[in-house]
Amino acid sequence: MASYQEFIQQNEDRDGVRFSWNLWPSSRLEATRLVVPVSCLFTPLKERPDLPPVQYEPVLCSRANCKAVLNPLCQVDFRAKIWACNFCFQRNPFPPSYAGISDVNQPAELMPQFSTIEYIVQRAPTAPLIFLYVVDTCLEEEDLQALKESLQMSLSLLPPNALVGLITFGRMVQVHELSCEGIAKSYVFRGTKDLSSKQIQELLGLTKPAASGQQGRPLAPEDAAASCRFLQPVHRVDMNLTDLLGELQRDPWPVPQGKRPLRSTGVALTVAVGLLEGTFPNTGARVMLFIGGPPTQGPGMVVGDELKNPIRSWHDIQKDNARHLKKATKYYEAMANRSAVNGHCIDIYACALDQTGLLEMKCLSNLTGGHIVMGDSFNTSLFKQTFQRVFSKDFNGDFRMAFGGVLEVKTSREVKVCGTIGPCVSLNSKGPCVSETEMGIGGTSQWKVCGLNPSTTLGIYFEVVNQHNAPVPQGGRGAVQFVTQYQHSNTQRRIRVTTIARNWADAQSQIQHIESSFDQEVAAVLMARLGVFRAESEEGPDVLRWLDRQLIRLCQKFGQFNKDDPTSFKLSESLSLYPQFMFHLRRSPFLQVFNNSPDESSYYRHHFVRQDLTQSLIMIQPILYSYSFHGPPEPVLLDSSSILPDRILLMDTFFQLVIYHGETIAQWRKAGYQEMAEYENFKQLLLAPLDDAQEILQTRFPMPRYVDTEHGGSQARFLLSKVNPSQTHNNTYAWGQEAGAPILTDDVSLQVFMDHLKKLAVSSST
Repeated sequence: MASYQEFIQQNEDRDGVRFSWNLWPSSRLEATRLVVPVSCLFTPLKERPDLPPVQYEPVLCSRANCKAVLNPLCQVDFRAKIWACNFCFQRNPFPPSYAGISDVNQPAELMPQFSTIEYIVQRAPTAPLIFLYVVDTCLEEEDLQALKESLQMSLSLLPPNALVGLITFGRMVQVHELSCEGIAKSYVFRGTKDLSSKQIQELLGLTKPAASGQQGRPLAPEDAAASCRFLQPVHRVDMNLTDLLGELQRDPWPVPQGKRPLRSTGVALTVAVGLLEGTFPNTGARVMLFIGGPPTQGPGMVVGDELKNPIRSWHDIQKDNARHLKKATKYYEAMANRSAVNGHCIDIYACALDQTGLLEMKCLSNLTGGHIVMGDSFNTSLFKQTFQRVFSKDFNGDFRMAFGGVLEVKTSREVKVCGTIGPCVSLNSKGPCVSETEMGIGGTSQWKVCGLNPSTTLGIYFEVVNQHNAPVPQGGRGAVQFVTQYQHSNTQRRIRVTTIARNWADAQSQIQHIESSFDQEVAAVLMARLGVFRAESEEGPDVLRWLDRQLIRLCQKFGQFNKDDPTSFKLSESLSLYPQFMFHLRRSPFLQVFNNSPDESSYYRHHFVRQDLTQSLIMIQPILYSYSFHGPPEPVLLDSSSILPDRILLMDTFFQLVIYHGETIAQWRKAGYQEMAEYENFKQLLLAPLDDAQEILQTRFPMPRYVDTEHGGSQARFLLSKVNPSQTHNNTYAWGQEAGAPILTDDVSLQVFMDHLKKLAVSSST
């Protein structure tokens, strides 16, 4: 068993890939019987300090519909200087620059340790990074002040040659001209009028005036760079822009009693997208939208300005009572697709106590790879530190962000790609390795990921297409190649190529081997992504039923049991944790909308479908650590029996960090024992979880909400809602148990869930 674990870990460390099955069933029929599809989590830009990029371009297969990159799995004839493509078996000559290669003098891309390799494209034109701030001025005074300070701080973090622009909006939208000295000049747009990209470019003077009889035409990129008064290099406008931000005022239009401020978010975004489309198409750019409330007028409005009409809730949506929902969503989706085509990503920083319309606007970030950050106010450390982390640097001093990525997946003949789930859009590239079956965003073998960072992770789903009566020869391997082209933050164009292979196995004779090659952690996350993807378009209960059905089928396939005898049911070690992950997933905010606003659900789902495996598992099943006088800190079960009076618990759910003091500890703390010299050890115990929490708070993006609570405290609900309710008000007293805290809930516990699962798995009728 350990050997598979080591194999999985090595592959993840080297290639950033984890597959649900590490032996592949050799026919389509057998693959469908395995329930969990052959699929993987792939982190295209996984940080590899030990992998310097090579200074030449990749060698491609000469077959027009293949174009796979030379890799360690290719067969090479060193004497004839010919290599055979391992995907289409085409024989290709090496280019002249490879004349000196031999058995002992191989290029890096043929060595097994370079199954992942990064190339720098030499011929590509370099373009500066572009940051366009779009700022809502309908904020409270102190919020606006804090936001202005954060924006001024961010200017000092940008590279001096980066281009920066500023658009502010309230009732009107202002595009600020940055190149004029000593006078603040801006172009003002009405917030209720939708404009086409062409109109915006003409109004901003970005098209050359039409000669007689000709249409006005967009400027060539070099003209645009010179004449674009709205996007200027940081080193040139640093002082101007700092002053301009400092002088920003709240939106001057009066807001009558009982009304919301008029906020033209839709038009502000249209202007931002149109401005970038006209000046820098197909160049890495980031639109950073800061909002303190919902769009209340013009295209894309989410709620009217009357405060007596509350913003839509899940209840309204289910009753089809949200009148702006469909129209606004359609508007923002069209804008997101326009941005994605041009390789521009859109971040949303929403800080308000009520909803801000993230449900309608989520596609702006979900389709372009931008960030969504959600907080209560711009004047909190949660926003300030998260925003600072957007500009964090890697071990080379470069930004941890990449732009305009295109991911292409190539497969060997027996496998086809069904689709992907993550922050991307389809490029509709049909080819021999595209499956008819769609999972996630399918029907293509290429996707555009406009904004990437080292933790951006995509779920990619495959289908075995080999027929049952034509088995793969013994010892054969299926291969997949991931080719990611992107603009690095130092403006180079780069191509990262990862090529992996897995052995085929006959599911009739080698089912034990296939079972032990199952990676239950990644399988749980991949199935959860499918569930979350369905939840966007289907009713909640239907998604839960689908997940339950898949789990029962998996247990029937791999469980060992006697018919109709639940007590005889057993799962092998490689599947033993999978049902528990599904139990926690069913209760998670990704599938349960109860007690969450539509905005919160959108926010949680946004992060779930882009984080790497470790973070995704924490989101599904939070980690619980216990601190007590009985020994060093230790992980404990996420169960109500772990809540004891003489313990401090630290729970990490990814979005929240909760420190919970047990009843006795809370009483001692209230009595002030930690201040007394003779109780130094108690003081140390109180500090231990704080130090560990600090470590997590400093590294995670977005920064989690920090909750410090105690037994009986109102915020203890964060912990009580996550733990498995093994003791509830219904069963505690019957058993006379002392340990743990009973939870007041009617939810089933993991034990009851497992009993039902066993019953259904062994039943002869299901």
